[in-house]
Amino acid sequence: MTDTDSKRELRRKLRALRAELARENPNAAHQAVAHFPRFSLQTVAGYHPLGDELSPVPMMQSLGSTGARLALPVCLDKSSPLVFRLWSPGDALVPDALGVPSPEPTVTPIRPDMVILPLLAWDRTGGRLGQGGGHYDRTLESLRSHGAVFALGLAYAGQEVAEVPVEPHDQKLDAILTETGYIEIKKP
Repeated sequence: MTDTDSKRELRRKLRALRAELARENPNAAHQAVAHFPRFSLQTVAGYHPLGDELSPVPMMQSLGSTGARLALPVCLDKSSPLVFRLWSPGDALVPDALGVPSPEPTVTPIRPDMVILPLLAWDRTGGRLGQGGGHYDRTLESLRSHGAVFALGLAYAGQEVAEVPVEPHDQKLDAILTETGYIEIKKP
């Protein structure tokens, strides 16, 4: 079995686990908001939840009520970093290059100071296993090359693993937020 095959199998198992966790706790997204420490943010980028991904919408609405501008990612093509466009709940969305509902092309692009990321698994070193397209790794690398950006993984507590298999291009999370707490990653 190759590394690619083992990651594919791991992702399959983790999707099934995430679906089970979502069924067991449909209020997890609202519970997670209560654990987020309050700090000043100007622009927060979330994501449009797909399938059983934990929804960032309650978190984004909470941050928006404190004055933060909200944004959603847009995939322009499969190999480029994501771009972020301003978004408010209720705004019209159109499919991006991957078919994910995203702000319309006429909406202003913006650079977030925090990106909320979906994931399949996380570990306490900031390792994150995503869907496998590398979109967020390319995006965080690009954003971080122009200044600081805070990467917050949003997940169910049950998605924690002992160690996420990481590759040199993988970008680390700065913190994880779950329905049971907030875990800040200690930097070496």
